[in-house]
Formats: sequence, structure tokens, C-alpha cells
Amino acid sequence: MAAPIELTREQILSHRRAAGALDRRLPPGPESLRRAAWAGLPDSMPRAALVAIHARVDGTLPGTWEDPSLVQVWGPRFSAYVVAREDAAVFTLGRLPDKGPRRARAETTADQLEAFLAGRTMSYADAGHAMGIDPNMLRYATLTGRVLIRWEGARRPTIWMVPAPGLDPVEARLELARRHLHAFGGSTPAAFGDWAGVKPDRAQAAFDGLATELVPARTPVGDGWILASDEASLRAPAVTPAAVRLLPSGDTYLLAWGRDRGLLVEDARRRDELWTSRVWPGALLVDGEVAGVWRRAGAVVDIDAWRRLSPDERNRVVAEAESLPLPDVAGRLRVRWGGAEAD
Repeated sequence: MAAPIELTREQILSHRRAAGALDRRLPPGPESLRRAAWAGLPDSMPRAALVAIHARVDGTLPGTWEDPSLVQVWGPRFSAYVVAREDAAVFTLGRLPDKGPRRARAETTADQLEAFLAGRTMSYADAGHAMGIDPNMLRYATLTGRVLIRWEGARRPTIWMVPAPGLDPVEARLELARRHLHAFGGSTPAAFGDWAGVKPDRAQAAFDGLATELVPARTPVGDGWILASDEASLRAPAVTPAAVRLLPSGDTYLLAWGRDRGLLVEDARRRDELWTSRVWPGALLVDGEVAGVWRRAGAVVDIDAWRRLSPDERNRVVAEAESLPLPDVAGRLRVRWGGAEAD
């Protein structure tokens, strides 16, 4: 085995921002939306995916999350996700077990759901109750790649069936692992398992299946693996990061567990403010660093800054907040400062 390449925190985070389109917004269009959703856009908080798209794609409108090139699924960890339509199988079928009772339950549930819906679209709660099962059990059917959802935040998701994808589940899982490795600039089987919501043996099997595509790496938080195709990006000089981005709760850039949280937020005292024991807030990025957290209630965006911001930084934060393409408050948002920037 080749000696691990040495990577700094700055190299890893620069690659992550570049891979996640967070340094420069992409032009409008389906290709940009697919790139923005390359590792999926978590949408468990109402319109989180829309805010995530806005952070990455220029010209984002309140209805951009409904673009025909995108769909919603129950993705990793059975959370609501927005993904590219052509990639839906990666985020669903890629988590299907190879065998055993969990796979049998997924396939049986999908068959029963398809027979019951008979081409209809229905609230998953209504469908589950009518079928005599806990509606949450219907989420297992998503592992077959045959279920799409629509969730707008106010009500329970509606669901419908689509044809089974023509992709082998093992190949889908390998691609899911590639997406994870690319988005995070290096990882481990354990971290992939946490992110994707798959068992440790399947996470390890995915990394084993990618062995010829991986390079060992040493990072400030421990050893791991990177995609060989990402080595040049990780070694490249850092690009000047975007001045300000508001990332939503659960944004892909923030989906870190264990040691990886120390890479994103070096101050251990601040980590509990971002990764709370309940609903996570959004993160304020300033010059590529997490500089605070934010929440929205109605037309008010509360920002808890972790350091004093310059007048120019404050103005940029306000402009970014006011530009959020939220349909219920477009043009009426105002910022209320807290933390180091308390008014």
C-alpha cells in the first residue's frame, strides 16, 4: 500500500467547498442543479433544500426545488432529500441490503404499496393506515428505488410509485460511496455508514469495492481515504472562498459526526451550538469558515455570530439573508443579531 498523502485542514475544507459549489455560485440550469445535489440536499427542515440550492446556484427562485430535473426521496437515514431525478436510484437503491430480512421487508412493502396505490398519489399516512400498518414502515419501500415523495413542510409527504430502476444495488452503493468521498474530501467506512445510514459491514464492503479508486490519506483528525480522482483538487491551491453563505439546517456540508466535526469547527465549545441535541440550526459561513449559527422564524433571521464581524461582512450577511428565495417572506426578511454581534 502506498504511503498516505498528508492533507491539511485548509486543503480538505477548500476541496469540500469546491466540490459543494460553495465558493462560486453556478449558473442557473439543470446541470448546475445536479451538481449542487451531487451528494443530495437534505430537506427534513421545511425548504432546507431550497436554501441549500440558493447557496450554490445563481438565480434560485422559490420554486427551483420543483424543477423537473429534481425529485424528492426518502434518502440517507430515511430523511427527506432533494436529488437529481437521474440520480434517485443512487440515494435509495444504494442503501438496499444485499440480503436478509431488511431487504425482504423493503421489497415486500414496495410490492404491497404498489398494489394498494394502483397508480394513485396519496398521503403516506393515509396509505399506511388504509393498509393496516404504521405509515413510517412505508419508508422501507424507498430502498427499492420505486417510491418518490413530495413534502412541502406543512403536511405529511405524499407518495407514489415509479418503475424499478435499472441499476444494480451494489453498483448504486459504490456510487453513493463515491459521492460521499467526493463531497467530504476523504472519509472512512464508519463515517460513510453514519452519513448514508447503512450497516458497518455494507459500508466496509463499499470501500472494499472501491479499493482500486482509493488513496490513503492522513488528516488532522485521523487517517482515512480519498478518491484518487480528487487528489489534484485536494492538493490544489485554495480558491478564495465566498464572502458569505447561509447554509440550512442539515446541509450536506455540515453532515459531520465524531472526529470530523473538529475539522469543520476547531473550537470545541462551539460545536454543541451547531450540532445540538435537538434540531440543528443553520450555519453562517464567512470567508469559508463557520462564523456562527442562524435560525428563521417568519420574516426574522436570528444570527448568533461567534466573532465580531466587520461592517462589510455584516452588510454581506444582511444582503445574503434578504436574498433568500422563500415564498412566504420574499423581500421582507430582516436580520436580528445575537452572540458577538448582539445589537
